[in-house]
Amino acid sequence: MTIAAVLFDVDGVLLDSTEAHRRVWNSWSLMGDLEPAVVWQLTFGRRPGDTVRDVAPHLDPAAERRVLDQLLMQEENGFPPIQWAAALLAALPDEAWAIVTSGDRESVHQRFIAAGLPLPDVQVFGADVEMAKPAPDCFLLAAAHLGVDPSRCIVVEDAPAGVSAGKAAGCTVVGLTTTHSEGALQEADFCVATLRDVGGLLASHGLVIDMAMAQE
Repeated sequence: MTIAAVLFDVDGVLLDSTEAHRRVWNSWSLMGDLEPAVVWQLTFGRRPGDTVRDVAPHLDPAAERRVLDQLLMQEENGFPPIQWAAALLAALPDEAWAIVTSGDRESVHQRFIAAGLPLPDVQVFGADVEMAKPAPDCFLLAAAHLGVDPSRCIVVEDAPAGVSAGKAAGCTVVGLTTTHSEGALQEADFCVATLRDVGGLLASHGLVIDMAMAQE
């Protein structure tokens, strides 16, 4: 089936946020006498409040989110674009892509502007759905807003929770190995190392893009 749209996760896919987020979660974990390594493994592709509920059910997720937001403010320059992100997004038709993230609207907008990346018309954030990744709701909502059947969408994800969400939505899923190994993303239909590789896959699956992407 011809692919009509691509749904991008943000952190680890379009923005290189791993080190900034790790510093934030490590600081937060130590403040609460939690084991940073355990907490870190439960953060990928998930809303912060969902992680807090899992690792510290005695804490108020809303209050802890404010603490996390304060820590993130100290990382304002810690979200550069992933290599090839700008070139790939510029090569896609405006109506054929969306971002689907567990993050919040304001922070994502600020980071895209700082990174020099365009924002699509269709944007789905963690607060837009009741059930976040690994539930399929976010990808189903993005496909609906684009007016495209989920089976004609490619999801690009770097985390197991996001891969599971994309598969549950009925999309074709590409695992980008920026934060996890190919083995950890084995549920994906394809695994690639770079966004340039993603561009090649999109072209081979019928999404019209300009493959003469400028080098970065």
